[in-house]
Amino acid sequence: MKRIIGFIMFWVAVGMTIMMFIDSALLSICLILFFLVLSYNFFCCK
Repeated sequence: MKRIIGFIMFWVAVGMTIMMFIDSALLSICLILFFLVLSYNFFCCK
């Protein structure tokens, strides 16, 4: 469980770093929604 939480926290930090360089709020929201839907499909759907 610790490894999974560490993995998730690492990628959250990577995402926050990338978002620092994106100026457009609309693009940021679109990217967030895209990755949320993608992660839902990867982890919750068979």
